[in-house]
Amino acid sequence: MHESLEGLDQVDLPTARSDADGSVRRRLAFFCPDIGETSTITRANQFIDDGYAVTAFGFRRGRYNRSYKPAWPFVALGQTLDGKYRQRLRALLAALPVLFANRRILRSSTVFYARNMDQLLLAILARLMVLSRAPLIYEVLDIPPILMRGGFVAATLRLIERLCLKLTKVLVLSSPGFHRGYYAAIQRYRGAWFLLENKLHPSIACLSPRPAAPTSVRSATPEPPWVVGYFGLIRGEETFDLITRLADRLQGRVLFKFRGVLTTVDRSRFDAALRRRPNIAYGGSYLPYRDLESLYRDVDFAWAIDLEHADHNSRWLLPCRFYEAGYFGVPCLAVRGFEVGTLLERHHIGWTFDAPLEETLVRFFNNLRTEDYERIRGRLGAMPPDAFVAGGEVARLSEMIGRKSDRPSEGPTGG
Repeated sequence: MHESLEGLDQVDLPTARSDADGSVRRRLAFFCPDIGETSTITRANQFIDDGYAVTAFGFRRGRYNRSYKPAWPFVALGQTLDGKYRQRLRALLAALPVLFANRRILRSSTVFYARNMDQLLLAILARLMVLSRAPLIYEVLDIPPILMRGGFVAATLRLIERLCLKLTKVLVLSSPGFHRGYYAAIQRYRGAWFLLENKLHPSIACLSPRPAAPTSVRSATPEPPWVVGYFGLIRGEETFDLITRLADRLQGRVLFKFRGVLTTVDRSRFDAALRRRPNIAYGGSYLPYRDLESLYRDVDFAWAIDLEHADHNSRWLLPCRFYEAGYFGVPCLAVRGFEVGTLLERHHIGWTFDAPLEETLVRFFNNLRTEDYERIRGRLGAMPPDAFVAGGEVARLSEMIGRKSDRPSEGPTGG
């Protein structure tokens, strides 16, 4: 689950490193669905950190970061809409003349890097347009619901993706669950793949140093309510309905704090729910990186329960908020058996819940003792920073891209 919020233009960006003669040996053509998306910007910065000259060929989604302007070269391809596949197809076709006009940049690119299936198709056409043999890399952060449906359209899209995968050198995934649940099981993909998680960019350490010893907000007053933070993309009617039911049953015991952007939650229903419940609060959008420290300083838990596509994408993903909350020492709440829940259980750094979720969560909060909470939070605070902050993953991916052989990978390469 990738998160896109307001104000990312406030973050300073690195610049590409050049050779002694001023030239840049590695040039990356970055095809992205939303130039203002947090994870898009983080990824571009990581490649720049690794010495690439990055030129983004991208669209805008128009929901947030409308005024964002990258510090690296960017070729605008138009605007697309979430879930509007016919409109997105028209936008892809309209982008072809723009790519042709920029064929000099494409011809000089040493890597073509595409995020999501739309952009993979566009990158393949761009490569063909300039007769390039540069390696093609395909990154996936979510499995679109349409790919998991039955019927002719879904089967056709899966077939197109399988054919495109034959042209890619490396498949890059943000969670091993995507490979296990979809690419290996459904697409029967046996090629090379690389695990590149949604970790924070290292610049976070400069903007907001990690607390050496996390302190709990519970020390402020005697027996305050437990505070649960839901930050980022607020999505999923079923998820929000669960929170409202919990708020009704746990008044005086739990306070839910929302910050971010509503996506698949109806705004009128959201506002009405807040008016009726004093223990649900919404503080508006925020500036990623700059505001994270203040957000997580004021909560006891991070909400990492996503029920929007509980039988596939939500079950497999590792959300950005897991890394954000982990960096600032705030334990997550997740569903047992989901990828993020398994990760929490492996390290004993959060809590997971079985169905029926409402009952198990109510029982948890009614019985939770402060000493039990502090023990888990202490374990989380002892985790190494590189569990949540990106390090040399992109450098290892670059080594993989540069290898001459394309031997299939039995397991993930990377962080």
